[in-house]
Amino acid sequence: MVQFNNVPLVQQGGYISVNTAFQNDISPLKIDLIYGTFRSEDGSPYLLPVVKKAEQMIVNDISSHNYLSPTGIEGFTKSASKLLLGDVEKQWKDGTIFGVQCVGGTGAIKIGAEFLSRHMNCTTVYYPDPTWEMHGTVFSFSGFSNKFKYRYLNKETKLIDFEGLCEDMSNAPIDSVVILHACGHNPTGLDLTKEQWRTVSEIMKERKLIPFFDIAYQGMASGDIEEDAWAIRHFYNEGFEFLCAQSFSKMFTMYNERVGNLMVVLKSGCNIDSLKIHFEKIIRSLYSSPSNHGARTVFKILSDPELYDEWLSSFTAMIFQAMDLRKAFRKAIEEIGTPGKWNHITDQKGMFILLHLTSIYVDYI
Repeated sequence: MVQFNNVPLVQQGGYISVNTAFQNDISPLKIDLIYGTFRSEDGSPYLLPVVKKAEQMIVNDISSHNYLSPTGIEGFTKSASKLLLGDVEKQWKDGTIFGVQCVGGTGAIKIGAEFLSRHMNCTTVYYPDPTWEMHGTVFSFSGFSNKFKYRYLNKETKLIDFEGLCEDMSNAPIDSVVILHACGHNPTGLDLTKEQWRTVSEIMKERKLIPFFDIAYQGMASGDIEEDAWAIRHFYNEGFEFLCAQSFSKMFTMYNERVGNLMVVLKSGCNIDSLKIHFEKIIRSLYSSPSNHGARTVFKILSDPELYDEWLSSFTAMIFQAMDLRKAFRKAIEEIGTPGKWNHITDQKGMFILLHLTSIYVDYI
């Protein structure tokens, strides 16, 4: 008896199916534009030299491969949280801020979604339209029965539909979770202004909504890591309790090491021990404990002033090179007389260029 034959048939979709097609294509002229990774001139994966240096230090320092605690390396999670909020020593000691090491930014979103569903009885999530394709999937798999998209991109103007965004958030039920891209919005490359962020925070405070920030591209939107954390710092200064999923894949060119952090911000640290146990149980049920190598490498760089300065310098240079490529791409399109306006290419920020091509144009290309 073969019971697996009863499993519903499904077809692969999204960027994974595109990547499969790319791998199967035998053309020598193909170019990989699927994954958000930095590449060398020859198309090979690029690794920041300072990361390679820190990795070698870590390998030499490792005396055993013992299990980490479920919540990971505390030095790493504290350093990661400092990158977002600055000096958090007092808050860390008081228990109003803590971090959970996760398997990449995706893992941080998953752990946060599980916690909100299981221990805060949240059932409703709002995320931007469009957004990273896994947001809805992760929250569905974590028990959220109500998923809604709030308006974000106006396809006609190629700008943020801020009026629609505010209207949708104003109609969200109390205790709804709202996914917020802190910077370098995926996939539009369009970010809210500081004044718009202030308005959003006022709406969310009035409606008693729960912010869940997703930041995978800190420093990649403006070229300044502190500027790109402005929205998160504003919500913190406004007294919100919130979650923030951090990814270090892009910032450190360490894609397969899956280095992530879930920062938890509280008004009071009185129940921090109990909260940590909840997170530990969720992690134990999924993967038991996180990996060591990638997180310890990032921690090494963030905690060593000399390595940090080297990382920040090379990272910033890499980002400004990407900005120059964006400008060159727009210039090349306009110089050959491509119909239409292409200012949206340089109006966007971060790792993505949303071209707004229709399916007819895509098929033709």
